[in-house]
Amino acid sequence: MLRPLARGAVRSLCSQCRRIAPIHHDNHPRIPLRHLQTSTSPDRVPLRKQLKQDAKALKAQKRQRKESEEASRQEWELTVGVEIHAQLDTAAKLFSRAPTSSTDAPNSNVALFDLAFPGSQPEFQAATLLPALRAAIALHCQIQPVSRFDRKHYFYQDQPAGYQITQYYEPFARHGYVDLFDYDGIAPEDGDRVRVDIKQVQLEQDTAKSQEYPPSTQLLDFNRVSHPLIEVISMPQIHSPATAAACVRKLQSILQACGAVTTGMELGGLRVDVNVSVRRRDEAPGQHAYDGIEGLGQRTEIKNLSSFKAVEDAIVAEKNRQIALLESGGVVEGETRGWTIGSTETRKLRGKEGAVDYRYMPDPDIPPLIIGEDLIAHLEQALPSSPDALVAMLVGPEYGLPIEDAKPLIELDDGARLEYYQDVVDILRPLQADQDDKKVARVAGNWVLHELGGLLTKTDRAWDAAIVPAQALAHIVDQLQRKRITGPTAKQVLAAVFDGDRRPVPQLLEEDNLLLRPLSREEYVALAQAALALNPGMVEQIRTKNQLGKLGWFVGQMMRAGEKGRVEAPKAEEILRELILDEP
Repeated sequence: MLRPLARGAVRSLCSQCRRIAPIHHDNHPRIPLRHLQTSTSPDRVPLRKQLKQDAKALKAQKRQRKESEEASRQEWELTVGVEIHAQLDTAAKLFSRAPTSSTDAPNSNVALFDLAFPGSQPEFQAATLLPALRAAIALHCQIQPVSRFDRKHYFYQDQPAGYQITQYYEPFARHGYVDLFDYDGIAPEDGDRVRVDIKQVQLEQDTAKSQEYPPSTQLLDFNRVSHPLIEVISMPQIHSPATAAACVRKLQSILQACGAVTTGMELGGLRVDVNVSVRRRDEAPGQHAYDGIEGLGQRTEIKNLSSFKAVEDAIVAEKNRQIALLESGGVVEGETRGWTIGSTETRKLRGKEGAVDYRYMPDPDIPPLIIGEDLIAHLEQALPSSPDALVAMLVGPEYGLPIEDAKPLIELDDGARLEYYQDVVDILRPLQADQDDKKVARVAGNWVLHELGGLLTKTDRAWDAAIVPAQALAHIVDQLQRKRITGPTAKQVLAAVFDGDRRPVPQLLEEDNLLLRPLSREEYVALAQAALALNPGMVEQIRTKNQLGKLGWFVGQMMRAGEKGRVEAPKAEEILRELILDEP
C-alpha cells in the first residue's frame, strides 16, 4: 500500500536506481496514483492460492507419471534379477584367524593372507560355514555335499591379491526360493503372492573398504578384506520395481531372522546389485538367455545399491532409459552402471565383464568343502522361525493381530520388539483371565507399538526393553482395562515409568492418587450443563444440523473442568447425548 509523502508527493519504484523515489524524480515522468496502485495487481497471487496451485500441479504430475508407468508396463516387459552380498555374523575372517570387528581402528585386524603377503596361505575357518548354512536352509536351498572355491581375477586397489576367492562353478547351495506376499509390499499387478527362485548361494571374501578424499586421495581399510560373505543370486523372474525392492527386503529379513548376518542395508552389512532388461510384449522374444531363461532383452547391471528405495528408484530409471533408447532406434549395451541416491538416471561405469574377463579358475590352495548330512539336520532342527511363520502366528488364533501390527513387531529392532511384546502378553493374560485372549493381545500390541513406540520416537531413543519393563506395561494395561484408571492417566503413568520411575505400578497409582474415583451421575450432569450453558450456539447446531462430531469438543470441556483423571469420556458423551438429543 502506498504511503503519502509531504506536500502530496507520491513515491514509485525507479527501475534504473532500484529504489523508491518521488514521481518528480528527474529521470521519470509523473505517474497517476491509480496506475501505481493497480499496475502490479494482475501478477500478484495470494499465498493460499499459490499453494493450492502447486499442490494441484504436483498431483497432476504424479497422476501423469502413474499413467505413463501403466502404459509402459502394458507395452514393455521388465525383467529383474537381484544379487545380494551379505556379511556373515562370524568372529573370524573366511581364510584367516583375524577378527571381523568393524569398529576397531583401520587396518588393525589384518592377517598376512588378507594383504596377499608373499608365501601366506589361506586357512579356511570352519565356523564361518555355520551362518552360511543357516541362510541357505532358510532359503529352502539344496545343500551340496561337495563344493569348491574359485579365483575371480580383477585388478583393483581394494583387492590386494588381484583376485577374489568365491564359489562360481560349484557353490555350496543351489535351487532355493523366496515367497513374497502382498503384505511384503509387492506390486499390485503381481497379485497376492510371487515366488522368486534362488539360483545359488555362494561363499566369498569381501574386499577392502575405500574412503575417497577429493581431489586425489583415497584411503584403504583392510579390516574388511576376507570378511565372510554370502552372495544370494536370484533368477530373473521379477517384473516390477516394487516387487524387486520387496524381494530384497524379504531376503534381508530372512537372513536376519536366522542369525546369518551382522547388519542390514542401513549399516552397510548388505549390498545389492540388480540386473535389468526390457523387451516389447508384442514382438518376438529377445535374443538373450540368462540363467536358463530364454527370450530376454539385453541386460545391464546396477552395482552397490544401499537401500530399498535405491533398488526401486534405480530399476525405474534404468527401465525408462532402456525403453527410451530402444524407441529411438538405439541398442542397449551390456554394461555395468551406477546409481546415486537422489538422481533420476543411472550412469555408465564400465563395460560388462563376463566369465572370460574374470578368468575364473579353481583355487589350487583350498581343498574341497565337504558338508555332512548330520550337520545340515542339526541346523535345520535348531533354525529359528521364519518371518512368514511369525506373521502367521501373530495374525492367527493365538494373537489375532492385524497384519499392520504384526509386520512391524517382527521387523523392528531385529526381533527384540516381538520378544518384548510376547512377554507383555504372557504377563497380561493371567491378569485378564476373564477377557478374550485375542482382545488382550490386540490391546497389548497397540501399547507396545504406538504408545511406547511413540515415546521412543519423540525422545529419539533406541529400543531397550529395560526402559519400560514388560511387567510394568502389563500392569498399566491391566489397570486401564479394569477401568481403575483412565486412558490419559495410563499414558501419564507410562511416561513416568519411561522417564525412570521404578515404583511398582500399583504403588505409583496409590501414592500419586491416580486411581479412578468414579463421578456420580449428578456430577456428570452438572459438568455437562455448565459446558452447554457456555456454548448455546454449538448446542443448537448439534440439535438442528445433526453435527454430532461437536460432542467430542464438549467432552473435552468436561474433562478439563472436572477433577483430573475422574471424567470418563464414554460416560461424559452419554450424558451429553441425553441432555442435547434426549437419547436414553
